[in-house]
Amino acid sequence: MKKNIETFQTKSSLIKRLVAITIMMTIIVPVTLIAQAGKTNFSGNWTLNNEKSTLPQGGQGGGGGMRMGGGDFVATLENNILTVVRTRTGQDGQSTTSTMKYTLDGKESLNTSPRGDSKSVATWSADGKSLTIETSRTMDMNGESRTMKSTEVWKLTDDKTLNVSSTRQGPNGEVKANMVYDKK
Repeated sequence: MKKNIETFQTKSSLIKRLVAITIMMTIIVPVTLIAQAGKTNFSGNWTLNNEKSTLPQGGQGGGGGMRMGGGDFVATLENNILTVVRTRTGQDGQSTTSTMKYTLDGKESLNTSPRGDSKSVATWSADGKSLTIETSRTMDMNGESRTMKSTEVWKLTDDKTLNVSSTRQGPNGEVKANMVYDKK
């Protein structure tokens, strides 16, 4: 009899746990899906379309499209984190890969690169169709510390076209670029 009571109590405890887990899942999963619903997914392999883009000219502190973030990249969106991986070939012919991660909850993200540490805040537009990334990067140049600020606004114009409008402060004032990417 005692063994039957213990078995019943064990099964009862297991059933209570399963009911609690089921209730939590029916509340948590829909809330997470609703929070992500309607927001653009920028995931994909993106190739810069030079013909459709408006890039600053080199020299005069413009820096060209590559310094403004131009060039091909792969973006993934997972668990409310946008990861952007770029591979570039330098003037010396060497390829370098950089990875930037942005949390999409409005909190600051820290990224480290050979060009210096950057702090970024990514925020969604009210309709969830565009993403604004504001970045502040501190660099050492010739023994002098400089902080550069930039803003990128990401928006899909259709399923296969990404528009990134970029603004940053250069040595000679504000530098703007409008980069158009085609999805591979």
